[in-house]
Amino acid sequence: MKFFFSLSTFIVSILFAAQLFAQQTNPVPLKTIPVKRKGVVIVKDTISEDSVARNGSRQEDISDFIAHLRHRKPSITVDSITTKPEISIAPAIGYTLLSKFALVLSGNAVFKTGPQSRISTIIASTSYTQNKQFTLPVQTSIWSKDNTYNFVGEYQYYKYPQSSYGLGSNSNIKNKDPMDYSYFKFYQTALRHITGNLYAGLGFIFDTHWNISDEGNIDGTLPDYALYGKASRTIASGLTFNILLDSRDNAINPLKGGYAALQYRDNYEFLGSSTPWRSLIIDLRKYFRFPENSDNVLAFWSYNWLILSGKPGYLDLPSTQWDSNSATGRGYIQGRFRGAQMVYLEGEYRFKISRNGLLGGVVFLNGESFSAAPGTGLQRIQPGYGPGLRLKLNKTSNTNITIDYGFGRQGSNGLFIDVGEAF
Repeated sequence: MKFFFSLSTFIVSILFAAQLFAQQTNPVPLKTIPVKRKGVVIVKDTISEDSVARNGSRQEDISDFIAHLRHRKPSITVDSITTKPEISIAPAIGYTLLSKFALVLSGNAVFKTGPQSRISTIIASTSYTQNKQFTLPVQTSIWSKDNTYNFVGEYQYYKYPQSSYGLGSNSNIKNKDPMDYSYFKFYQTALRHITGNLYAGLGFIFDTHWNISDEGNIDGTLPDYALYGKASRTIASGLTFNILLDSRDNAINPLKGGYAALQYRDNYEFLGSSTPWRSLIIDLRKYFRFPENSDNVLAFWSYNWLILSGKPGYLDLPSTQWDSNSATGRGYIQGRFRGAQMVYLEGEYRFKISRNGLLGGVVFLNGESFSAAPGTGLQRIQPGYGPGLRLKLNKTSNTNITIDYGFGRQGSNGLFIDVGEAF
């Protein structure tokens, strides 16, 4: 989940992360070159092209900055990821408007299943907050030895008090309904290479919320949750059909290329669903160098999450920052808007501030529109916008620490800190 860090805790976290990466001798290169071998695409990992900028200056990250402070030479990164997992673990202290203070422990493991395979990853974190929220998300991406198959998993457990503000993008921030629930997610997808950058596959998907309770709107009005239909527990269990087209040069921070993903979900009562319902997620992204001969990037993102039929549980409806990366709607608190249909569009301009790439900046503008209950139409577009800074955490994978301040309507605003770009 994303955290809104206070300045002091942010500095503590950055210093710890800098020390961690300064000690890490095997950073994760994600730049890849496809090589055909007997009709199968083999992908060889290479150093990111951003390690030397187009202006000819050598690129640097936090570990290089610390090396300069210690009067040492910056490290030269080498691709040495093997079948033996490289493991990194980092604790931190965070603060969010939703959680207040939080203790966080994050870690990842990277490895290859074969000499020519793409890098497989396992990412996990756990946190406990002042508001008694507990989270344990795990994400996996495992490639087969010849890159024919990619097995993608997402597993989460949340004990997660969080307020709802009603249905539709016309909802008022004053209609706050404090809720509490436990949540477990199990998603597993198998993708097979079709041709070029195209993959397709099937998946099993399971969501359950239990011990659901609410206090009612704090202004005394009847909450949309009650009108929609209260339930102490809901289960959504079904199958997915997935198509993926990915031509990005770097999955963490692309300089060029595109990404298109489609997920059709069908939930069945015979698999345990409380009610049958169907949904469709269409995720489109495109990246351009702008100007063409620079390392600056103009990026666009369209994320559309649609309930096609049936009536999901209230907490299974599309909602702000409940996409897989908790990235939509910078400028608003998580869960601010919710409804049966979600249409989202964002543009961002990413540019260098320092020639060595250590410091960069962004400006972003997004808009989201939600319907209310199933069968209703889309409501007004709610904009979000703001500036941001980028601090290079790893020059090999081109990973940035992202620091954004977002503004929305009805006085909504906040500081967004994360590792990696929003999209």
